[in-house]
Amino acid sequence: MADGSPRSTRGIALPLAALSSLGPFAIDTYLPSFHEIGSQLNATPIEVQQTLSAYLLSFAAMTLWHGAISDRFGRRRVILVALALFAGASAGCALANSIGQLWFWRAMQGITAGAGIVISRAIVRDLFDGAAAQRLMAQITMMFALAPAIAPLIGGQLQNWLGWRAVFAFLVGATVALGLACWKLLPETLPPEKRQPFKPRYLLDTYRKVLTTPSFLYACGGLAANFCGFFVYVLSAPVFLMNHLGLPETAFLWLFGPSMCGLMSGSWVTGRFLAGKRTPEAAVTYGYVVMGSAALLNVVINLTLPPGVPWNVIPIFIYTFGMALTTPSLTLFALDNFPAQRGLAASCQTFLQAGFNGLVAAVIAPLVWGSTLSLALAMAAFVSLGALSSYLQRRSTLLPR
Repeated sequence: MADGSPRSTRGIALPLAALSSLGPFAIDTYLPSFHEIGSQLNATPIEVQQTLSAYLLSFAAMTLWHGAISDRFGRRRVILVALALFAGASAGCALANSIGQLWFWRAMQGITAGAGIVISRAIVRDLFDGAAAQRLMAQITMMFALAPAIAPLIGGQLQNWLGWRAVFAFLVGATVALGLACWKLLPETLPPEKRQPFKPRYLLDTYRKVLTTPSFLYACGGLAANFCGFFVYVLSAPVFLMNHLGLPETAFLWLFGPSMCGLMSGSWVTGRFLAGKRTPEAAVTYGYVVMGSAALLNVVINLTLPPGVPWNVIPIFIYTFGMALTTPSLTLFALDNFPAQRGLAASCQTFLQAGFNGLVAAVIAPLVWGSTLSLALAMAAFVSLGALSSYLQRRSTLLPR
C-alpha cells in the first residue's frame, strides 16, 4: 500500500475526481439542448429523454465489467483505452443525423464512460485504508460535485453560441485532454502479482459471491437511493427549472449551484471533521438526519408556497450536504467486503447504482416531474429507502457469515 500522507492523497485526488466526473458530466452537459435536439431531429420530448436512458442503461451494463477487466490487465491501461473510445462515441453523437443515431452513440458513450468512476474507486482502495481512504473519497466527492454544476452552464452557453452539436464536440476535446493528463500523471496501482484471472468460471463464482452478499447489496442500495433523491431533480431539470420555476435555459445554476455547494461543503466536513475522528457509522447517521430533514422541509415548502426561487432549491442544498456525509463511508463499506477483488466489487457497485439510475430516468422521473410537490415526495421516498438500506447494512455486518 502506498504512503497515506496528506501529500499523497492530494496528488492523486484530482485525476481520480476528473475520471469519476466524466460520466455525470456527459449526462448534464446536453440537458439545455433537449429542445433543439428534438426540433432538429424531429423527435418528441420523450424520444429525446430516451437518449439519456440509453446512456444510463448501457453505462450500467458495461460497468459490471470494467472493474474485472482492470483486475486482470491493470487500472491505467483500461482507463486510457476507455477514454479513447469515449471520445470516439462523443464524435458520433456530434455527427448524428437522426434520433436513432443519437440513441446509438449515446449508448456507446455509456458503455465506455463507466470505466473512470469504477476504476477510480478501486484505485482508492489500492492505495489507502481507514481514515485516509475515507478522506480521499471525500476529496474526490468534493471535486466531483463541480461536474453537475459546471456541465449545464457550459452546455447552455455552447447551445446559445453554436447549437447542440457543439456540446458533443466539446466532450471530444475534454476527453482527449483528460486522456493526455492520465497518460502523464496516473500511475499503475495494481502490480502484476495482485492481478486476478479473467476466466469464466472464476468470474461467475466471484460475481455470484459479490451479488449475493447482503452487506454489500444494502450498502449499494443506500448509495443508489440517496443519490436518486437528488438525481430525480437532475433528470427533471428542464421541466423543474423552465416550466415550474419559470427560469430561462441559461439558469441551470439555480439547481446545480446549490447542489454543488451542498456536496462540496458536506465533503469538506467529512474530510475535516469526521474522517478519523468519528466512526464511519456515525457519519452515515449524521447524513441521514440531514437528508431526512431536507426532504421533510421540501414537502412542507411545496405544500405551503407556490413554486419559485430560492425556496424550492434550498432543500436541495441541505439534501446534498447530507448525502456527501454518507457517500464515502457507504462506498467503503461496500468495497471492504472484497479486498482481493476491489475492481470487480466496484464494478458491481456502480452497475447496481447505474441500473437504478436508468430505471429512475426511464420510469420514475417522467411520473414525478409534473409538479414540484411530486418531486419533493420522490425525494422523501428515496431518502427513506436509503435509510432503510443503510440500517439493514449495519445489521447484516453484525450477523455471522
